[in-house]
Amino acid sequence: MPLSEEQITSVEATIRESLRRKFQNYKRESKNMPFHYRLLGQDRMAFYSFIQSLNTTFGTSIYEPVAEALAKTRFLKAQSQYVVGNEISEYAQHEIQSIIDELASDANPDKRAELQRIRDVCQKGSMTTSKPVKVDLLVENHEGSLFLFDLKTAKPGGDHFKDFKRTLLEWCAIALAKNPDLDIHSLIAIPYNPYEPKPYEHWTLRGMLDLTQELKVANEFWDFLGGDGAYQDLLDCFERVGIELRPKIDQYFERFRIDSQLTQE
Repeated sequence: MPLSEEQITSVEATIRESLRRKFQNYKRESKNMPFHYRLLGQDRMAFYSFIQSLNTTFGTSIYEPVAEALAKTRFLKAQSQYVVGNEISEYAQHEIQSIIDELASDANPDKRAELQRIRDVCQKGSMTTSKPVKVDLLVENHEGSLFLFDLKTAKPGGDHFKDFKRTLLEWCAIALAKNPDLDIHSLIAIPYNPYEPKPYEHWTLRGMLDLTQELKVANEFWDFLGGDGAYQDLLDCFERVGIELRPKIDQYFERFRIDSQLTQE
């Protein structure tokens, strides 16, 4: 089912506003690159610098607000940068470490079994208090099930998968400490597949993550939030907003070309 007019309007408004806010707040890190400027032009380097900055913050400045806007049209609740809580039980921490140690020793990940182990001890022992823990995106369906997403880059570093796993399990332990009966799911979301049309290279994630329960890539993620066909419709939304804002974007970077010409004169 394609995105509704309401979803398209909401998503495009979010993309438009996120990009405009990025331009308003953008500050170039390096303003003097004499060799690059003379070789490629100051306007091209300014645009390149902006793209690099946008890539760095795409998750928080674009993906998160778009995902939130998309999910709000279908789910009971959707919120980016959601605070799960700040307390985790002593026993749950030990159980999470045991799970990670077992996975490092070639045990097969099984998220349902892992959650049950955490659920059994989520309120046992002393409670450790830390600073409030935030998730990139929380989604709650009409049945009360929670889905906590950690949005990652298209090619997350393999050295950090233990940290990814620990984060997903700790989110659940913190939420279950308040409500042990909660139906909760924590997942890694990768917004697009850089290997397309080939399948995503899941082998880099295998071993620590339960790929059926803890990972959604590209259309799996966006279609979950917006319904079947949402991913392709979302790409069309980005394209339309890009075409609409292109004159303003070109105008923004034109000043760097003019500045470059004045400097050379």
